[in-house]
Amino acid sequence: MWMGLTMLTGSPLVSLAVLALLLFTADRFTLQVLPSPVRALKKWQRAGALAGTILTNTHDRRARAELADIRLGQKRYQEAVDLLRPNLDAGDDDVDTLYLLGVAYLGAGEAPKGELLLDEAARLDADYKQGAIDLERGRFRLLHGDLKGAREALERFLQVRQGSVEGRVLLSRVLAKEGLAAEAKATRDAAWREYTVAPRFQRRRDRWWAYRARPSRPLTYAAVALVMMGVGAYATRYLPTQALPGGYQRYQDGPYDEPYATDDLGGDDAE
Repeated sequence: MWMGLTMLTGSPLVSLAVLALLLFTADRFTLQVLPSPVRALKKWQRAGALAGTILTNTHDRRARAELADIRLGQKRYQEAVDLLRPNLDAGDDDVDTLYLLGVAYLGAGEAPKGELLLDEAARLDADYKQGAIDLERGRFRLLHGDLKGAREALERFLQVRQGSVEGRVLLSRVLAKEGLAAEAKATRDAAWREYTVAPRFQRRRDRWWAYRARPSRPLTYAAVALVMMGVGAYATRYLPTQALPGGYQRYQDGPYDEPYATDDLGGDDAE
């Protein structure tokens, strides 16, 4: 495709930009694997506005909590801790603050503080966001090598949210690290089944986790794309080239003729 567009446009860089735009547009209307640049831009703008608000008014605890939530999504855990710690010191001990700060501490590598805050959040609301506390516990316990604790948390989470593809994929990783290959494969297969029967909006949200449950699918798509690119590159070799301009084409069709060979004006010997 890129070679064909280059032949049409005459510029490899323009062709590359057009190809990227075509692929992104096709992804938006089909698989929607690529992240949305509009959503990312809005979140970046919102984070900048919140940071400006905090600089103006350092005691704006609502702005601190919202910005910390954005930073957690960006995996900037220590910054989220720095944002939320003043809220807790000021007396914000609601479940939202405890949950966000607990996750921030876990991500920043301070697991004991994070677990303590999540315990307190669970005491206030054990079913917070349909098991989000156990999901984060399982995620970070797996990351830190606590396989037993991760398995317990993820199994509790799946009892609350049975259709979670992410929870099953994380649990399969725990089982694989514990040496339970058959159980891990069964859990991955269950995650893929949950993905295939889920509503469309949920499949869009869980697509990355579904592909991790069955990575052969994106690899197959990549192989097909490479084959198509190869076929396109092979085909462009046999496309007819553009004819040369008429003023030069006649020199390509036969031997060069002297311009004055048939119409000699006589030169210096003319009478």
